[in-house]
Amino acid sequence: MYQEHVTKTQFKAKALEYFRQVETSGGSIVVTDRGEPTVEVRRYRSDQRSPLETLKGSVVEYRAPTEPVAEDDWEAAS
Repeated sequence: MYQEHVTKTQFKAKALEYFRQVETSGGSIVVTDRGEPTVEVRRYRSDQRSPLETLKGSVVEYRAPTEPVAEDDWEAAS
C-alpha cells in the first residue's frame, strides 16, 4: 500500500490536497516533525463488529479468573 512522508510544514500548506489523495488512493500520509514520524493520516475503516467479537480469541491463558492477583503476579513491559 502507498505511504508518503511529508513534513508538518508541507502538510499544513496542502492538507486538503493530501486528504483527497488518501481518499482516492487508499494509501496513507505520514507527517513528520524534524524527520520523526508523528501522525499518520489514512482512510477511515468502520469496524462493524461488536466489542465482544473484536476481543474473541484474544485471551491466551485462562486460569482461575476469580482468584485475587498479587502485585508480583503482573508482568510489566520494561
